[in-house]
Amino acid sequence: MSTRLTHLGGVMEVTGSCHLLESEDWRVLLDCGMHQGGDDIDRYKKERFAFRPAEIDAVILSHAHLDHSGLLPKLIHGGFTGAIYCTPATRDLLAILLRDSFGLYSRDLEHENLRRRRAGRKLLDAAYTREDVDAVIDACVCHDYHEPFDAGPGLTVRFFDAGHILGSSIVRLDIDDEGSSKCLVYSGDLGGIDAVLMNDPENPGPADVVMMESTYGDRNHRDIEQSIEELTTILQETWERRGNVIIPAFAVGRTQEILFHLGLMYHRGELDNWHIFLDSPMAIAVTGVYDKWLELLADEDIDRLMLRGKSTLEEFLPNLSLCESTEDSMAINRIKSGAIIIAGSGMCTGGRVRHHIKHRIWNERNTMVFMGFQARGTLGRLLVDGVDTIRLYRETYAVKARIETIGGFSAHAGQRELVRWLQQIEGDPRVLLVHGEERALDALAGKLNELGIDAHVAQPGERGI
Repeated sequence: MSTRLTHLGGVMEVTGSCHLLESEDWRVLLDCGMHQGGDDIDRYKKERFAFRPAEIDAVILSHAHLDHSGLLPKLIHGGFTGAIYCTPATRDLLAILLRDSFGLYSRDLEHENLRRRRAGRKLLDAAYTREDVDAVIDACVCHDYHEPFDAGPGLTVRFFDAGHILGSSIVRLDIDDEGSSKCLVYSGDLGGIDAVLMNDPENPGPADVVMMESTYGDRNHRDIEQSIEELTTILQETWERRGNVIIPAFAVGRTQEILFHLGLMYHRGELDNWHIFLDSPMAIAVTGVYDKWLELLADEDIDRLMLRGKSTLEEFLPNLSLCESTEDSMAINRIKSGAIIIAGSGMCTGGRVRHHIKHRIWNERNTMVFMGFQARGTLGRLLVDGVDTIRLYRETYAVKARIETIGGFSAHAGQRELVRWLQQIEGDPRVLLVHGEERALDALAGKLNELGIDAHVAQPGERGI
């Protein structure tokens, strides 16, 4: 058969990225992500593979975020024994994210089974184990950017810098398709232009087909300088109200970007009175990985850090406290005002940020600042959409805190940047739009078609290449 591409996840939605590429000789997954939002236990019960994991030969992983990688342990649990191809930095981050995710899942499962045992109900089996997580890391086969490698007979792959998070990749696949050559480019998630600590997304060369993300296909982001001014105003007004600021932040990428910008503000004398807490063991570990791979990141930003005699992001922000333990996290609750609390998760689906929301969302003096996309079904999306009350830990809380969204910090390219990246790819490729909600997908498809680009919104289960 000729090469075939089937969209299994991350189509008509922003999470759960997974695409099956297959020929007579191999079956390869492009990403294997989990859906986000809702309860972990229910989510894993609902996740079903549309294939037998043992029949997959390899996974090509664009980056470490869980909506692209989170089902890899379940894939291993189901019998997958192949290689997981990624960059070295992605492997480092993957080890942190998957182990943290398993810790949260296993604790929730333990609590659920305790309730079931007390009620005389059947216990739930684990969807995967810690050994499966370790097996994922062991299965990673790492390749640097621009280094060609074979992922199967007639399938040559190269990674290019996507500028989204550390190690994130645009995947170029050159396919020998029944004697004729064909090139598929999978964008993964694309970063914006001139983002701090990130290089601009690279040009992967000519292509026949481009599968491109569309998270912000219907809008452009604010200029980062405007976003910094907006953040400065929010901090000033919250200080005047004698409140605290909660920033739900993704542990990978967003947290490090926020720390860098806060560091710049500190060195301008704008944060002398604030005490900043990074309350996320995972984000702390990830920041250490960023420090390890600083040479991969944008030179100009690193130069700005180094000129101040600092070699790590932590040193760059002297009024930062790292909260490793539960006791450290709980101690923040005693602070009545003047705290900037950066905690995971970025969509408020789990992690310590939910405890900070519980303690502060009902107080009008406080502010919650969202700096990233909030997927449907998440607590973050409910708050951004303006709900009056929320349920947390089986209690109802009034939403009285000020809710703010600052778009310029997004790790995803906006519409203008997506179009700009696509237009530099030669070969008049056919474009398949994925990883976006319907409004964003339709808006980007319309924009591209107006420009004479053959763009199509990919559908779940749709096949072709």
